[in-house]
Amino acid sequence: MVKIGVLALQGAVSEHVRSIEACGAEAIAVKSRSDLALVDGLILPGGESTTMRKLIDRFDMLVHLQQFAAKGKPMFGTCAGLILLANKLVGYEFAHIAALDATVERNSFGRQVDSFETTIEIKNVAVDFPAVFIRAPHIVEVGDNVEVLASHGGRIVIARQENILGCSFHPELTDDHQITAYFMEMVKESLAKKANV
Repeated sequence: MVKIGVLALQGAVSEHVRSIEACGAEAIAVKSRSDLALVDGLILPGGESTTMRKLIDRFDMLVHLQQFAAKGKPMFGTCAGLILLANKLVGYEFAHIAALDATVERNSFGRQVDSFETTIEIKNVAVDFPAVFIRAPHIVEVGDNVEVLASHGGRIVIARQENILGCSFHPELTDDHQITAYFMEMVKESLAKKANV
């Protein structure tokens, strides 16, 4: 069975676990470097990116998360997770994991009170996915090797770069598991490539 981890330091962990299990994969809460070694792919959940980064540093996980991506293991960041994955952040000198060749702007859809839900078409995933935006970032621009999968209001909200998937919104807060299933296929593809090497 495919093993998909959820970085379980802060944020919407249980919701992602529920979605992973609904797709037929094993979900593992990743709280340490040793947990990271057990999984075939990793989800970075929505939450508070600054708090997450502090906890990543506290548990000495940053380099190991970067190595996880560098090895070609799939990573999927939602909302705060997208911020952690981007290699450039508007208004900030430093990035975090920096695995996704994209510039991201934090809180670009407004504050908590400006949260909203809409339906969007996502290339290769869904025709009308229910996207929940909560203090959401957006992708300002992407590198040449990044594929834009969907935009909303002229802003890029989900994109993929080989083994890295990042989105602005919270798919785990809905009962639609199509994006999680798409990520699970990315993980299966990665495992198949490794098996053929």
